[in-house]
Amino acid sequence: MGTIDSVLKENRLFPPTDDFRVKANVSGMDGYNALCDKANADYAGFWGELARELVSWKTPFTKVLNEDNAPFFKWFEDGVLNVSYNCLDRHLDARGDKTAIIFEADDGAVTNVTYRDLYTRVCQFANGLKSLGVQKGDRVVIYMPHGVEAVTAMQACARIGAIHSVVFGGFSAGALRDRIQDAAAKVVITANETVRGGKTTPLKAITDEAMSLGGCDSVQKIVVFQRTQNAPEKWDALNIWWHDLIQGQASECEPEWMSAEDPLFILYTSGSTGKPKGIQHSTGGYFLGTQVTMKWVFDYKENDVYWCTADVGWITGHSYIAYGPLGIGATQVVFEGVPTYPDASRFWSMIEKHKVTTFYTAPTAIRSLIKLGGDLPKKHDLSSLRLLGTVGEPINPEAWMWYYEVVGGSRCPIVDTWWQTETGANMIAPLPGAAPTKPGSCTLPLPGIMADIVDESGAPVEAGKGGFLVISKPWPSMVRTIWGDPDRFKKTYFPEDYNGKLYLAGDSAHRDENGYIWIMGRIDDVLNVSGHRLGTMEIESALVANPLVAEAAVVGKPHDIKGESVVAYVVLKNARPEGDDAKRIAKELREWVAHEIGKIAQPDEIRFGDNLPKTRSGKIMRRLLRDIAKGAEITADTSTLENPAILDQLRQSAI
Repeated sequence: MGTIDSVLKENRLFPPTDDFRVKANVSGMDGYNALCDKANADYAGFWGELARELVSWKTPFTKVLNEDNAPFFKWFEDGVLNVSYNCLDRHLDARGDKTAIIFEADDGAVTNVTYRDLYTRVCQFANGLKSLGVQKGDRVVIYMPHGVEAVTAMQACARIGAIHSVVFGGFSAGALRDRIQDAAAKVVITANETVRGGKTTPLKAITDEAMSLGGCDSVQKIVVFQRTQNAPEKWDALNIWWHDLIQGQASECEPEWMSAEDPLFILYTSGSTGKPKGIQHSTGGYFLGTQVTMKWVFDYKENDVYWCTADVGWITGHSYIAYGPLGIGATQVVFEGVPTYPDASRFWSMIEKHKVTTFYTAPTAIRSLIKLGGDLPKKHDLSSLRLLGTVGEPINPEAWMWYYEVVGGSRCPIVDTWWQTETGANMIAPLPGAAPTKPGSCTLPLPGIMADIVDESGAPVEAGKGGFLVISKPWPSMVRTIWGDPDRFKKTYFPEDYNGKLYLAGDSAHRDENGYIWIMGRIDDVLNVSGHRLGTMEIESALVANPLVAEAAVVGKPHDIKGESVVAYVVLKNARPEGDDAKRIAKELREWVAHEIGKIAQPDEIRFGDNLPKTRSGKIMRRLLRDIAKGAEITADTSTLENPAILDQLRQSAI
């Protein structure tokens, strides 16, 4: 029981073209291996050299890594810097007039913001926050629409040393209250409304509801950005308009110089206990991680137009919108809306319009767009693209192939990135000018990232066998602690089962004969079927490889004989089947899975739906699917679901 069975077989290999390889920041496997050898020979020296190259320091560090109080590692602790300075001030001479952000609103209106413009906006808002009494170390909750103002607010907090905690604009009043309360926030920044897919959501009203739930006594002011013309229902002395706050504020603001180990932000992520975990990231190490990966994984070039479709409410939006691209001086697209509004060609028309070169999105979005219009990319000029990326979950091979062939024209490398809120930056991903890629594999650890796959005792497993993904050495951008709960940090990420020395990622994975890593799903999602431990992602990939299927999610439910049985939720490319059609297709899919990966993985139960329960960010809510499979009452918060009505449909569709 110490290992997990791998049943997915994928042998297609796609090396980078000669042209891409020659121009890449890391060229060929020789270049990758040379960096790995350098990290292995002198780990601290390797990271120290990168920190000096990619980060501007007010006071240079003299010590790279302090391991005295493991697992509370410290990186560059006597170095002094400011992240906002690194993202803005250091670019003004050479890139002041360069476009930093191309903002496209939900309705298609476009605003171009240069580095000098953004610097002025950030300084004025930072001065506004200081006028409210916000100081170094104070916490500021940001609950805003996805746009220039959200990035401005994050950068302004970083500029004055305040610790921001961004809450995704789809979260409920209760979830917002919990985060305000846990962080003891001094100020909340929100908007009267947010606009997505032609619909408005009253963020100010939700914020007021959160405040009314109690426990938010720390809040001294609520700053409200006016996104639409609709007036908030409630307005009192606690509130101030964004435009009134910045009125008359100076357009320069001296940065607060921070220790590299000072907290930069808290970002809450779901915990198994139900209480959100406040993931606390540092200033220096975190920022370095974003810069290294912009250079290596995204192969950043000065003329790139980069687009990450994530929301700043998630770690991807922190690292690869608010900090990574701005730190390296990129031009990036920031999009307020959704990929299906006004129709399913929105992404493709935007790539064509803005001449996007680097496109980074989620497998969930890719699969949805295949279902809604798999031929639509061919109707747009996507020739500007040179690099594609995926983030958020493993991408199944068939969706990878569609992305590669239809969107990328079989010429753009795909960087399938594995990382987490806790890791701060990409950890396992192909360097696009070096590693040949395999559909569905995140390939190899980045140089300086010591990843391994172990069994329950912490011993490495043999190639082809699955186990638990761990990181065996600290890295600069790693989580420093859980806000206010260091014991939970140690128990969650550095458990005593592994002598407190290995970072437990919470994912199951296996390594193939080429050393490539394949993510098999969350440890919680491993199924125990008749003595076999199966990763859900592999069964999902087999289902989606069937030409009828657009999306699939697999969970387990208790079984008296097998231990667990496989339950598959399936979305077809065509209409949801009913009656005899549903039975016929379910039989065909069971046989398909048996042929692809073996009878042991056949779903005992298949449920067809028009779609899957997803948050507004596109994440599948697997906990809800497990509850439905078991026939249990759903007690989890469903307010963040984009499509709550789908739950009733899935309850009634078992075959």
